[in-house]
Amino acid sequence: MAHEESKVRRVLHVRFTLAGGDPQQMLSMMQATAPFYQAFGGMQMRLLHNADDPARFLQVIEYETPAAFEVNRQQIASDPRLQTYLAAVRALVPGAVEVEVYREAGGGKEGDKRA
Repeated sequence: MAHEESKVRRVLHVRFTLAGGDPQQMLSMMQATAPFYQAFGGMQMRLLHNADDPARFLQVIEYETPAAFEVNRQQIASDPRLQTYLAAVRALVPGAVEVEVYREAGGGKEGDKRA
């Protein structure tokens, strides 16, 4: 029987301002890049539109990744598919893009032994 590699769950928050506040281009891009995140497994994506500032958005990406990949995020960050996605975001979003990575706190289905 094959040994199943342990996985960790991550939640990315990508905050940005989109001139005009029209989410359609971003939603199309999210659909086009979904296969990249699905390669890790357990992926969910959604786009939230700020109710008070129509130009502000929050993209939430939840995914699972092998624990070995998480040890070296630079390996993932240098992946050509991710670089293509980031270039498309930068072309669509003229200002700063803020990315934060979160993990479960406490007794969640984490698999991550680090404190």
